[in-house]
Amino acid sequence: MSNVIVNVNNLTKKFGKNTVLDDVSFKIKEGSIVGLIGPNGAGKTTIMKTLGGLIYPTSGSVELYGASDEKGLNKARSRMSFMIETPYEKGDMNARTNLEKQRIQKGIPDKKRVDEVLEFVGLGDVGKKKVKNFSLGMRQRLGLANAILGKPELMVLDEPINGLDPEGIVEIREMFRTFNKEDKVTLVISSHILSELSQICTDYIFINGGKIRGVFTAEELEAQCSEYYHIDTDDNEKASVILGDKLGIKKLEVMDDGTIRIYDGLDRIREVSKTLYDNGVIPVLLAKNEMNLEDYYMKMVEKDLG
Repeated sequence: MSNVIVNVNNLTKKFGKNTVLDDVSFKIKEGSIVGLIGPNGAGKTTIMKTLGGLIYPTSGSVELYGASDEKGLNKARSRMSFMIETPYEKGDMNARTNLEKQRIQKGIPDKKRVDEVLEFVGLGDVGKKKVKNFSLGMRQRLGLANAILGKPELMVLDEPINGLDPEGIVEIREMFRTFNKEDKVTLVISSHILSELSQICTDYIFINGGKIRGVFTAEELEAQCSEYYHIDTDDNEKASVILGDKLGIKKLEVMDDGTIRIYDGLDRIREVSKTLYDNGVIPVLLAKNEMNLEDYYMKMVEKDLG
């Protein structure tokens, strides 16, 4: 069993009367890739800033690598790196000078390390171009270069693929896999591009309104994201009644566009079609689908909105 390296207990953070985090608890195991998922304002960045010691909780505790006191937390954070909100940069310097300054400040003795990380993130050929003239994607790459400069054991990354083109997103995804598999780095990643998270994450934390809405392993989430049939007919309102009354289908959901999803009775789809037709409803669509990470996320947000 992997070691727990982050242990967040009953964490609450208030700014005045506004509660941004409300009794948040979760654990992160060594070697995992954790997707932190939630809409804007959910509390994701506040969690990351608290892990990084940039803000202090109103109540509750954070434990990193077994330490919960200030001295121990600071020592633990030396094993971590953070890229939160805007990546660190000095716009009037080039990429290499930016990282060389960071190398010296962090006490990293290996002078070759700057060139290594620039090459690794795809900025090895930018020369003397000043960072203020970088695209958003290039700045994200520079932020990642800074994050891996000190060879961290745990990386906390807020929207690390923001601004990247599709090719760049694939490259960064492969970097994360390399960090995790070859360098044994644990990653906590917040991203709105859920299709990318679903390809690399081993664990997921869902948060909305400052509250944890679910903590799952990839296997547990896959079980939650069950198969269903998408049904459309010439009278969906009548169809939903027939499905419940005539066929006893209980796990049924009417979507915003009026179409229907059924989550049980999937092995009886011929009977479903026949029963609808025999009761005067004509099926025009019967399609088998599987709920993905984005579907689950949207369902969570819609449920919270009431």
